[in-house]
Amino acid sequence: MSILSAVRDGVDKPTRIMYAANLSWKPTQRVLGQLLEQGLISEESGDGSGRSRRRYVITDKGVAVLRYFDDARKLLPIEDVYSQA
Repeated sequence: MSILSAVRDGVDKPTRIMYAANLSWKPTQRVLGQLLEQGLISEESGDGSGRSRRRYVITDKGVAVLRYFDDARKLLPIEDVYSQA
């Protein structure tokens, strides 16, 4: 969900997504691959300069999934254990 949220919020480059989601490189790559396979994000590549630059954008399906989990989170009485310190 953190990767989907980051992409929704405009973070589109793989390394920046990794930092935004607070993950290391290999898990980030694995999750990006899974999100692509499921059609939750799409990949855009190339900027015309000859260098391969991958960018990710969230799809309508990805937005729907985030909305679904945000709604579910609102229904569940989950306490934030970090803010209780």
